[in-house]
Amino acid sequence: MSKKVSDKISVIVPVYNLEGYIRATVKSIGKQTYKNLEIILVNDGSSDNSYKIMNELAREDQRIKCIDQENGGVTKARLTGVAAATGEWITFVDGDDFIEPEMYERLLNNAEKYNAQISHCGYQMVFPSRTDYYYNTGRIIEQDNIAGLRDLLSASFVEPGLCNKLFHHTLFHGLLHGELMDLSIKNNEDLLMNYYLFSNSDKSVYEDFCPYHYVVRENSASTCKMNKNKLGDAIKVFETIKGLESNNEELVNIINLRLLAAYINNATLRANKQSELIKPFRKAARRYIRKNLVSILKGIYSTKYKIMAVWVAVWPFSYSVFHRCISALKGTNRKYVVE
Repeated sequence: MSKKVSDKISVIVPVYNLEGYIRATVKSIGKQTYKNLEIILVNDGSSDNSYKIMNELAREDQRIKCIDQENGGVTKARLTGVAAATGEWITFVDGDDFIEPEMYERLLNNAEKYNAQISHCGYQMVFPSRTDYYYNTGRIIEQDNIAGLRDLLSASFVEPGLCNKLFHHTLFHGLLHGELMDLSIKNNEDLLMNYYLFSNSDKSVYEDFCPYHYVVRENSASTCKMNKNKLGDAIKVFETIKGLESNNEELVNIINLRLLAAYINNATLRANKQSELIKPFRKAARRYIRKNLVSILKGIYSTKYKIMAVWVAVWPFSYSVFHRCISALKGTNRKYVVE
């Protein structure tokens, strides 16, 4: 890798069939108040006019570099961009989102002020008819290595995405020179990559403002129909991290809670629409809960989760009906509905 240029930020944008969105996304990056950027656009085997538009944008702004590769998924595209980056700092933007002008200047100022290797913030989820903020409280939190991992894995306020974070380039060494990332993982792959980056970081700083606009479209990843990755990847990611953190009781407890929640979700899925796909995952989840029920009841789980586990183990259908009713009352069943 070529020598890093001090204070330059490398912005990596994976692009796959985004001809209707990529221009607005790149324009929002180009309008940053912090100007020392390189914008690396990685075409991941698009079959539309995305690559043509990328090259048009590169002719308009000399900070833009274009890379073309066969389709390999978003993780491979991101790592391709990281390998080509020459900045001291690295960040990501999805090719159909956009960012506010002061985002990188503010994140970099925080990194320098608090001597942090990761500087991150909140984001806003933009639907056609509403905007949900995560979380926009304005608070600033300094995190050492353990606190950063704890906050990331617990998902209490640090979201698992990569695009609301600014990383020092040295954190990527293991990801570039090892085979840490399982490229078959298509969901929660950002959490897994974040785990490796936070593991390498001595210090991170979080400011809860929301300059990143995560745009939810009708055919976006968060709204697409159920598939094997949606059903299995979260469990695969948590099991991977659990194996790597087996000696850290605090983090293992957090991961076990996330695992139980994932299994309960799978165990109570309705299978009337995609029966052949869902039933094997549902059966495996119910088997896991029943097999581990004694250890769950003796474990660190809250009373709420213990009741949920027993309920699912004994009568999963009734729990599923109850959960759907509660979700409908709270409105959580429409979290990703595009209206």
